[in-house]
Amino acid sequence: MKVLVIGGGAREHALCRSLSQDPAVTELHCAPGNAGIAQVATVHPVDQLDGAAVTALARLLAADLVVVGPEAPLVAGVADPLRAAGIPVFGPSSEAAQLEGSKAFAKDVMAGAGVPTARSYVCTTPAEAAEALDAFGAPYVVKDDGLAAGKGVVVTSDREEALAHAASCERVVIEEYLDGPEVSLFAITDGTTVLPLQPAQDFKRALDGDEGPNTGGMGAYSPLPWAPEGLVDEVLRTVLQPTVDELRRRGTPFSGLLYAGLALTSRGTRVIEFNARFGDPETQVVLARLQTPLAGVLLAAANGTLDQLEPLRWHEGAAVTVVIAAEGYPAAPRSGDVIEGLAEAEAADGTVYVLHAGTRAGEDGEVLSAGGRVLSVTATGTDLAEARIRAYRGVERIGLKGSQHRTDIALKAAQ
Repeated sequence: MKVLVIGGGAREHALCRSLSQDPAVTELHCAPGNAGIAQVATVHPVDQLDGAAVTALARLLAADLVVVGPEAPLVAGVADPLRAAGIPVFGPSSEAAQLEGSKAFAKDVMAGAGVPTARSYVCTTPAEAAEALDAFGAPYVVKDDGLAAGKGVVVTSDREEALAHAASCERVVIEEYLDGPEVSLFAITDGTTVLPLQPAQDFKRALDGDEGPNTGGMGAYSPLPWAPEGLVDEVLRTVLQPTVDELRRRGTPFSGLLYAGLALTSRGTRVIEFNARFGDPETQVVLARLQTPLAGVLLAAANGTLDQLEPLRWHEGAAVTVVIAAEGYPAAPRSGDVIEGLAEAEAADGTVYVLHAGTRAGEDGEVLSAGGRVLSVTATGTDLAEARIRAYRGVERIGLKGSQHRTDIALKAAQ
């Protein structure tokens, strides 16, 4: 099977790493890729938002499957011309991807499907925003209605900060604050059958103790030893399957990866948000634990044959990933610095490996930083404590001027 992955972050590196280890994959390509992906796949320059260019590349490579990684190409409709050309593609249509592209659309779908979520208001004026904030009270939750790379949400007890964020966005969703721990649950779907993966937890804030600004994610771990028994079955029954059924009923079938961000509140499980693709950095730990070869699962979703698959198999043990971010992230990350110690950070047995996010190859063959979140150091172990120790041992061996990382990823869960 010839597979083409679209994207160039740590999520795509994790996907490519898993696909490269799949015996069914005879050729692996990625566009545009990054310096780390280039070690496991043939990379190609492409504008990942240009559906015609992506389709032309897929045809040139005679790809049997195209996997669209990031949200921006999906919302832009890159999957649509691929499907029109008869090329199997893992990723929803532009219309279905509005589940992530518009918080207001997602709320409407959840209302139609009877999915439990926070009460909310859609606001387009400062007066509407002020009224909504006062209706719910602090802490205030203000979400940019459009794509914001995981950084469009402000949760604050400062009313002025909440109003300022609302004013900076064209349209916002203001909702009640949901208490309780958060869980990320991915599900692969062909538009009818829904196949949940293992849950994970990520860390959005930049600093230890969940302090600092929101980021795209500073680390993650799986499994969740504290999660209620039967959580995955419950979410499949009350959230994932009803959402997929509702989208199909509306004539917008969702095929690809449905990501549910959940809050386990004192009043029960509630959906915080949906994403239309694998989440980053949770993908790094979920795929580290997946034993079933990945390509066949993604192809079955693309072809509408998920119901014919055998149950997924998972490795025992745990996985932890720690993000190394550039100096100045998330506000003003610097780039172009040499990254050292990559080979030293990786374990020969594959229990520790480095996934590249914002990197590029330098003229002299060195690896340079090229983004806010630069690397995801990922490790597996018999339990979270061992995986955590291994991941941080890898982090310590990497040199990047001014870089930052959290020191408490999976700490409470491991204890």
